[in-house]
Amino acid sequence: MKMKRIAAVPLVTHDPYFSVWSQADRLYDDETRHWSQEPLRMYGSLELDGREYFFMGRRAEREEIPQTLLEVSATSTRYRFENEAAALEVTFTSPLLPDDLKVFSRPCSYIRFRLDRHREAEASVRLRISADFVRRTSGPIFGNAHMWTEEETSFPYVYMYKGNQRILGDSGDNRRIDWGNVYLAAQKGEAALSFCQKEECLEAEISFRDREEACVVLGFDDILSVHYLDGARSGYWKKYYRNLPEALAACLKEKDEVLSRCGAFDRELEERAKKSGGDVYAFLCDASYRQAMAGHKLIADGEGNPVFLSKECDSNGCIGTVDVSYPSAPLLLCFSPELAEAMLRPIFAFARRPVWCFDFAPHDVGRYPYATGQIYGLKQENRWLEFTEEEGMLYPFYADYPDGREVYDFRTQMPVEECGNMLIMTAAVCRMEGSARPALPHMDTLRKWVDYLVRYGKDPQEQLCTDDFAGHLAHNVNLSAKAIMGIEAYAQICGLAGRKEEARSFHAIAAEYAAYWEKEAAEGDHTLLAYGRPDSWSLKYNAVWDLFFGSHLFSEGVLEREVDFYIRKREKYGVPLDCRKRYAKSDWTLWCSAMTEDPEKRGKLMEPVARFLEETGDRVPFSDWYDAGTGNYCHFKGRTVQGGIFMPMLLDQFARKEG
Repeated sequence: MKMKRIAAVPLVTHDPYFSVWSQADRLYDDETRHWSQEPLRMYGSLELDGREYFFMGRRAEREEIPQTLLEVSATSTRYRFENEAAALEVTFTSPLLPDDLKVFSRPCSYIRFRLDRHREAEASVRLRISADFVRRTSGPIFGNAHMWTEEETSFPYVYMYKGNQRILGDSGDNRRIDWGNVYLAAQKGEAALSFCQKEECLEAEISFRDREEACVVLGFDDILSVHYLDGARSGYWKKYYRNLPEALAACLKEKDEVLSRCGAFDRELEERAKKSGGDVYAFLCDASYRQAMAGHKLIADGEGNPVFLSKECDSNGCIGTVDVSYPSAPLLLCFSPELAEAMLRPIFAFARRPVWCFDFAPHDVGRYPYATGQIYGLKQENRWLEFTEEEGMLYPFYADYPDGREVYDFRTQMPVEECGNMLIMTAAVCRMEGSARPALPHMDTLRKWVDYLVRYGKDPQEQLCTDDFAGHLAHNVNLSAKAIMGIEAYAQICGLAGRKEEARSFHAIAAEYAAYWEKEAAEGDHTLLAYGRPDSWSLKYNAVWDLFFGSHLFSEGVLEREVDFYIRKREKYGVPLDCRKRYAKSDWTLWCSAMTEDPEKRGKLMEPVARFLEETGDRVPFSDWYDAGTGNYCHFKGRTVQGGIFMPMLLDQFARKEG
C-alpha cells in the first residue's frame, strides 16, 4: 500500500535484535535504526557516470537521489528514488510467512534493486552494513569472505563479528545485541562482496552494466538466541540448517518461490483487511504485521516443540509476558494458530515449576533473552536489579528455585488479568483447531485458574491489571468482563473435550456473572469504569470474546451501545482508554471496533488511530500508548501487541463466518 508518511518504516525485521527501521520521512534523512532508536546503520548509494547519489543513511556533504515513493505491505517495503538520469527501486523483504515455520524462522531478508535508466549511463549500487549489527559496546571487529560450494550450489558470502563476544551476555530492554555474526550473500556474479576492515563494514557492489535487477541477502546468526527454562537454545531455524551459510544457500535457491509467496500473502492480507475496514484498516494491518511478528523470537523446547517468545519492547524487557501475548493473539489466530499455541507453552511450563506456588497464572517467564523465571512483582528484598539497564546484569534463574522460596510479592501480581488471558487464549487456539488437543495436557492447571476467577473475578478487589497507567483500581468493570470471558473460555474447552457437564456448569456461572455485570455496571448509554463509581467509563474491549465464542453472555445491543458511546468520546487521534486520562491504546481501540459490524462505526474508531500513525511527531515503531488529543507518544514502541489490530479481521473471517 502506498503511504505518504508513517511514524517508522520496517526494513529488516526478524526478532527483537535483528530489527532495522527508517524513522524518517525519507530513507536518506536519518541513519537507519534499531526499534529502540539506537543507530543500526546501513548505507546505500547509486553511482551514475562516476557521480554518487545516496539513497539510504545520512552522510555529510553528500548528494541524494530524491525519494518519490514509499510502499509498505505485510512482508515488504518498497522505495523508489528518481532523478533525470535514472530511477532506482529498493525493496526490503522479510519473508515472515506464518504457515511455514522453516522459512519464517530463517533470519534472512532480501534486499532487491531495480534500475530504470532514463538515458545511457554507467550505473552501480553500493550497500554498506555497519558493525552496529554485532557491536553495542567497544571491541575489535573481524570479518572474512567465503565461497559456498556445497550441494552443487556456489555463491559468495561475507560475514563480520565482534571479537571477545559474550554470547547471551546480558539482558534488558532498549538495547541492541552485542554478539553474533552478520552476513551478506548474493548469487554468483550478481554482486562483489567484501569486508572492509578500515570502515568496519560489509560491502556489496552491484554493477548494472548488463542487468536491470539484482538481489542480496542480509542474514544474522545470534549463535544462541534465548536461555530457556531447560537450557540455552538456538533459533528455530537451526532445526533445519547446520549454520547460517546453509540457510543463505536455501534463501538464494528458493528466492523466486519465496518472494512470490510473500507477494501472494501480502495481497491476501490486504484484501481481507479491506473487507473488514476498507483502506484505512488495510493501512493499519500492513503497518503492524512485521512489527508484531518480529517482536518475538521463535525457538524449540527440549521436545522440539515451537516456543514463540515475545519481548516487552520499551516497557520493561520481560520475555513471554502473558498480558502482551493476549493483545497480540488475534494476528496469530488469523494466520498461524500454531504460533499462538507456541506463545502459551512457556507459561504453562513455568507454572509447573515448584517456585510458582500461586493458584493463578504467572505474568512472564523472565527478561529478554533469559526465559528463566518470572521477574515481575518480586519481593522487595529481591528487587535489587529489577528493570535495571546496567551493563551485564542478569536476574537469578528463579525457575530453578525450590518450592516455598519467598520470591514474589502477591500484592504486585496480576491474578485475575493473567488467569483470564491464559484461559481465553487457550480456548481460542482450541476453537481455531476445532479440538481440545492444545488444552488437554494442561487441564488441571486451567481448572485451578478458572476456579480462581470464579472466586475473585465477579467483582475484583484492588489489584494490578494490564491497563494500570492511570493507577490501581478496585471493582474494575473491564477486568470483571475478562474474568467472565475466562470462565466461559474454560466452558468452551470442556465442551470441545467432551466434558459436557463441566461445560454447562461453567457456562452457567459465566452467564450469571454477565447478568450481574450488565446490571451493576449500567450507566445509561454506557457502562462504568468501576462498580459503584458513577459518572465514569472505560473501553470494555475484553467483552469482544463473547462474539468470538458465540456465547451470547451479554444482552443484544449492549456492545453496540458501548461502541456508540466510544465514538462520542473520540479525540483527534483516538478514544481514551478511560475517563481518568487521555491515554489511547491502539490495540484495544481496534478490539472495540470489532464489536460492531457497521462499517461506518468501525471507521470512526479506526481512522483516528491511522491519523496518529501518519501524523505523530514521535518517530518510533507504531506506539500503542499515546495521547489521544496530541498524538504524542507516552511509552511503548515496536511492541507485539499491535497484533491486536487484527481483531476485526479475526471476528469477520472466523467467528461471524461460522455464526
